[in-house]
Amino acid sequence: MDQLDKNSLKPVFDKMLSKEEKEWLLKQHSVMIWLTGLSGSGKSTIAIALEKELHSRGLLCCMLDGDNIRSGINKNLDFTTDDRIENIRRIAEVAKLFMNIGVITIAAFISPEIVMRELAASIVGKDDFLEIYISTPLEVCEKRDVKGLYSKARKGKIDDFTGITAPYEPPLNPDLTIDTSDITVEEAVGRLLELVLPKIDTRR
Repeated sequence: MDQLDKNSLKPVFDKMLSKEEKEWLLKQHSVMIWLTGLSGSGKSTIAIALEKELHSRGLLCCMLDGDNIRSGINKNLDFTTDDRIENIRRIAEVAKLFMNIGVITIAAFISPEIVMRELAASIVGKDDFLEIYISTPLEVCEKRDVKGLYSKARKGKIDDFTGITAPYEPPLNPDLTIDTSDITVEEAVGRLLELVLPKIDTRR
């Protein structure tokens, strides 16, 4: 039996309903809201609060979180450089599927390298990619240490831990920067709404 190869694949995207037709049905424009920052910076907390706020306004959205993805679709990946890049690539491809059906997608991932975030933006489309830098200082993140990861990294129990034994590359030109050490979650969501609502709510 002949084996399939990539050259034999024939995508039918052009025959499917378009993203614009699905957005019209939902009365919204789908974008990728990508939150990046150190572990403990507040990414997931803000993403959860933003999802709830958008939902309360009648906007359909989906949140993708690092722990959820790592325990599911990417459970076979490790934390090597290649696996981290593949992790981001898969996340972006999943996000693109959601966006193509008109769903506003919120992602909360450390994604420590600029090249990783550029990869995600190239997959979902740079025009619909909003990079949000949660810039909470390392010392604040480490004091929170909700999962005890910083403590383990300091003791040498975790290799290549971002912020301790591995670098974090801040975004060069983020669409928005939020430091959760000096504002509340509600204030952070308020700033995000100012940025995203004009772009996503077509009922206005």
